[in-house]
Amino acid sequence: MTREEKVISSYVLMNKLKDVVRTGWKNWNVDRERVESIAEHVYGVQQLALIMYLTYKEEYKDLDLNKVILMLAIHETEEAFIGDITMFQKEKETKAERGHKAIHSFFSRFIDGEKIEQIILEFDARETNEAKFAYQCDKLECDLQAALYNDNVDLNNQDNNPTSKNSKVKELLDQGMSFGEMWIQFGQDLYPYDNNFRNVSKYAKKHVNTLKSINK
Repeated sequence: MTREEKVISSYVLMNKLKDVVRTGWKNWNVDRERVESIAEHVYGVQQLALIMYLTYKEEYKDLDLNKVILMLAIHETEEAFIGDITMFQKEKETKAERGHKAIHSFFSRFIDGEKIEQIILEFDARETNEAKFAYQCDKLECDLQAALYNDNVDLNNQDNNPTSKNSKVKELLDQGMSFGEMWIQFGQDLYPYDNNFRNVSKYAKKHVNTLKSINK
């Protein structure tokens, strides 16, 4: 394979992520003309990382932002091969193993592929400051997107939604929360947000009904 062929074939493969709708939104029957793709999530989470870093820079002064952005640019690479598997699907048990095999196969074609592969593994391990920050961005971005879809989800139209049958999800909805409020609270209860991410999450939940109109 020539270098030109390698570039084109790799790009075409990654380009597929533009057309793969996030599984969670399909499961919840988000009623909208366009629903977020994996590629759009990758864009959104990088933008959120930049915004969080610039807003709380003093707290993250030792953070390597360039590394974080690179992590988030490639953290969904495996989904071009194995699809978007949520934490609520039975396939989640084998997702990590299958995903790591996929990224190894993909990046092994490049001279510095092993370095890129290690960055993805670092993200998955969530032990370094950059990986922890990137992980929080990844989760909070999803929570904020759910809040933006708050008015596009009919909670009475979820008979075939496996996620709605999760005990924690049912508990939160039984408390009278809307879709967006439930999703944000689920994140607050589950993910290891630091104070900055948690405060942003709390603000989003409090203003979930007016989030779309915020433009300051």
